[in-house]
Amino acid sequence: MNKNEIYLRHLTNFYDRIQNNDLLNPTHISLYLAIFQFWNVNQFKNPIYVSRNELMKLSKISSYTTYHKCIKDLEATGLIEYFPSYNPSKGTMINVSVSEK
Repeated sequence: MNKNEIYLRHLTNFYDRIQNNDLLNPTHISLYLAIFQFWNVNQFKNPIYVSRNELMKLSKISSYTTYHKCIKDLEATGLIEYFPSYNPSKGTMINVSVSEK
């Protein structure tokens, strides 16, 4: 499967998974799409390492509280696995779920 097919299949699967999920709101979707972009740049290889500030900037989230709530909700719904780092030079480790629905 080429990169474009992976991109489209995963994005379609994501929207199928969230369609009837009342927990997720536009802020969650924005954060997930920021994570997805970093995963895309990493050629869809898990894990990705990214800083909280980079994700917040790309997803337009300005509150640390909102960021942490949304990332924990994304993990609770099985869309990602989140491994926070307390080392600013290392970054947070995230595995993007590739399971079907």
